[in-house]
Amino acid sequence: MEDLKKAIMEFAEKYKKTKFYFNDMEKAVKKVNPDAKTREIKKAATALVNEEKLMYYSTGSTTMYGMKGRGQTEDQ
Repeated sequence: MEDLKKAIMEFAEKYKKTKFYFNDMEKAVKKVNPDAKTREIKKAATALVNEEKLMYYSTGSTTMYGMKGRGQTEDQ
């Protein structure tokens, strides 16, 4: 799972927008690690949220991910 976390964080750092959909993150991770399963990527992303490296951002109809400290935070 550490390699998935690393791939997710690299994607989050390089992504041009501050928030991103799971599907975009999944595609980027699968380019680096083609054998990764969707459920494993989801678990790694959730672990990063629990470690407070990523955060959830909800628009009401959609949940996105964002890198903690980049762009709008939950305090604003």
